[in-house]
Amino acid sequence: MNWDDCRLFLAVARAGQILAAARALGLNQATLSRRMGALEAAIGAKLLVRRTHGSDLTEAGQELLETLERVEAELIARQARLRGAEGGVAGVVRVGAPDGFGVAFLAPRLARLGERHPDLRIQLVPTPRGFSLSRREADVAILVGRPDRGRLIARKLTDYSLGLYASRDYLARRGAPEGLSELAGHDLVGYVEDLITAPALSYSASFLRSWRSRFEISSAIGQVEAVRAGAGIGVLHDYLARSHPELVPVLREHRVTRSYWTAIHEDLRDVGRVRVMSDFLAEIVRESHGAFGPPEA
Repeated sequence: MNWDDCRLFLAVARAGQILAAARALGLNQATLSRRMGALEAAIGAKLLVRRTHGSDLTEAGQELLETLERVEAELIARQARLRGAEGGVAGVVRVGAPDGFGVAFLAPRLARLGERHPDLRIQLVPTPRGFSLSRREADVAILVGRPDRGRLIARKLTDYSLGLYASRDYLARRGAPEGLSELAGHDLVGYVEDLITAPALSYSASFLRSWRSRFEISSAIGQVEAVRAGAGIGVLHDYLARSHPELVPVLREHRVTRSYWTAIHEDLRDVGRVRVMSDFLAEIVRESHGAFGPPEA
């Protein structure tokens, strides 16, 4: 079995199609397809079911993927330990985060970590649907709620609260609701329902069971901007809303609370750059803990 073919197989399995993997690897599609055929012949089992718009893993392919990911994780950890013996934290660390936390809170603070570790490259990416730590889509993930599956090490960062907000202009035009039942008579801003990636992200039903958004935006920051512009009433993160004086809390006695957690794959627990990033997240959240609660009356 050619170990280089195993590396190529990992790329195909993660991309879901040979064409996309070939582009990422800088290889010709026919060459990559031929290499996959050679790997299947060497192993003596079919690994991929080739379809018009992609490739699915067979049972044998899934088993090989899991084995190779364990080998890859051990190599990454071993390399990090050997490098750590020679010097400081270096290399690339990728963090996956929801857009509100990642863009509005974490991104402005990354320079501080960069100053501490000049040889560390930091990548911040959104957490999409089907996000996977085991497939190395990130080294550290910030999640809403504690993860309940996978070989992960999880740590709670903080609770955070959300409440109803509207712009001053909107309230001047439409008036403020006096109770939750009156929300149905207002323009509402919320998520695109079929793109909600976890039950914990379904906030609106906590305020109004029959919530129906006129404006559906699959981004926390996008919802803030729409509400700021007078589109309607939305459920916003308090730590995002408090930096915009034109946003006014509505029915402030009604709120929901969720939690942010960090998760890393257990095979990366000893990798210096991953440990440094995980500790840095805990540090900056601890410093700003009061910012994640409800606004003062």
